Amino acid sequence: MAEIIGVRFKNVGKIYYFDPDGKTLQQGDRVIVETARGVECGEVAVVNRDVPAEEIAQPLKKLIRVAKPEDLDRMRENAEKEKTAFDICCKKIEAHKLDMKLVEVEYTFDNSKILFYFTADGRVDFRELVKDLASVFRTRIELRQIGVRDEAKMLGGLGICGRPFCCSTFLGGFQPVSIKMAKEQNLSLNPVKISGTCGRLMCCLKYEQEAYADLLRSTPSVNSLVQTPDGRGTVISQNLLTGVLQVRLDGPDGLIKNYQARQVKVLRQGRVAVDKNELEQLKELEKN
Repeated sequence: MAEIIGVRFKNVGKIYYFDPDGKTLQQGDRVIVETARGVECGEVAVVNRDVPAEEIAQPLKKLIRVAKPEDLDRMRENAEKEKTAFDICCKKIEAHKLDMKLVEVEYTFDNSKILFYFTADGRVDFRELVKDLASVFRTRIELRQIGVRDEAKMLGGLGICGRPFCCSTFLGGFQPVSIKMAKEQNLSLNPVKISGTCGRLMCCLKYEQEAYADLLRSTPSVNSLVQTPDGRGTVISQNLLTGVLQVRLDGPDGLIKNYQARQVKVLRQGRVAVDKNELEQLKELEKN
């Protein structure tokens, strides 16, 4: 077993494990640790605990120290520098006439590097921009192109539900979301209704998918031939949550009646027709 603490460097960011070096820490404590990109100041998200050694990446780097008041002062100074660097970079982007949108600027704790995060529709030749920025800030410059979902996570905002974005409040990472999930949940395939502010499929489609997938296994699909207490018929609609099926009975009258899924027996499972052209138009929503 190995004793670890979990440290997060960004709000709702990924948690990295470190050796607490014999110190007992509380959630929310600020600590100084060494990372792959240098010394950083992070926040304790997971307090001291023992985990099997095989579950963590080795070697486990040790905690350098609990953050001192001067460390926190430096973090505040860096935050002010980031605002200035953001304004300068925006002007440089405009001067170089680059088709890119600056999203966020981040100084490393020791000021050894400045990271500029941006979005763009395609590849951008920013070599001259990097040289220009390096001449201004006299330190290492790194430009990172991010996706629209990452942009939404960094900037935050309110979703169509009226609540803050899931990605900027509690989601540590993005899970794949597909058009198939929207279809299985019987949602309208109108892009406006199933996409988030970022223009991609809403992350919340993933939350209930397992429940819907389980219900689909026990509920006759639309177009299924079923045996009902009143004879054979074809399922014309289903409500997965209530288990109610609307069935058109065989016969000259084509009578339509409602049944609970448990009241019918499937004779032939139906297939739902898929509009391929519609799906192709929605494929863009599945991208990250």
